[in-house]
Amino acid sequence: MKLRLSLASCVLALAVLGNVASASAWAPEGSATIHPGSMLFTNASSFLGGASQCTANFVYTDASGAVYIGQAAHCSSTGESTETNGCTSKSLPLGTKVYTGELVNGVIQDGTLVGKMTYNSWLTMQSKKEKDANTCAYNDLAVIKVEPNQVANVNPTVPFWGGPNGLAASASAQGEQIFTYGNSVLRLGVSALSPKTGVSLGDQEESGGWSQQLYTVSPGIPGDSGSGFMNASGNALGVLSTVEAAPLPASNGVGTLAKELAYANQATGLGIQVAPGTTAFSSVPVPPAE
Repeated sequence: MKLRLSLASCVLALAVLGNVASASAWAPEGSATIHPGSMLFTNASSFLGGASQCTANFVYTDASGAVYIGQAAHCSSTGESTETNGCTSKSLPLGTKVYTGELVNGVIQDGTLVGKMTYNSWLTMQSKKEKDANTCAYNDLAVIKVEPNQVANVNPTVPFWGGPNGLAASASAQGEQIFTYGNSVLRLGVSALSPKTGVSLGDQEESGGWSQQLYTVSPGIPGDSGSGFMNASGNALGVLSTVEAAPLPASNGVGTLAKELAYANQATGLGIQVAPGTTAFSSVPVPPAE
């Protein structure tokens, strides 16, 4: 059994709140407000009614220089956490607004419109009438096109670890060390609990290469959904989708980003690719550049 990890409801004390870029135009890493690991709130206009909180995975760009940030497709789900089939599960529509914010003393501050959901694998698969069971079960990616007035606040570097250095070509090998940065609101803003490392259990054989199981020191929790995983080379490996109850309890189900991006680009023509971090990946963390 697997469960989605978006935080679909929060306590009421947590109140809401032409884009072209190049590497030289990114915001300084230490002051960027939109980056991998940012808290993202989908449909935050109804936050007190239960806006979903997830964690951003990676920054993406297209050939025109437009800037996007990624989360899991299920972060816009309107169903139950046990509804994991993207070909049948309901979702908010494309164009849904996504916000970011910072948790200060248990309250979301600086709620800012990041952009609107431009791609959602669930909605795309449903419109295409996708029939492949593995694709339906494990393809779990959404991207938000960053508002023009927010592009200058974006940096593609993963906090704590640096990177990504590029895109991993496939799932990680069994035993390979992996790295991630979750940012659940349930951690109450304690950033020291966000970076994690662990080990890959390899490709889930039944997934057809769409998913891999990874163990971290502590498993992902609701709100970590959508966060990015990197392999030992610092390449963008996957997107946190589920926590597994069986056959390997508390392992993380992580979608293979290379396959998810390929599907998105083939289906929509978006042509998005992972934006490398402005600080190179290191398994020994380095402080952010100012």
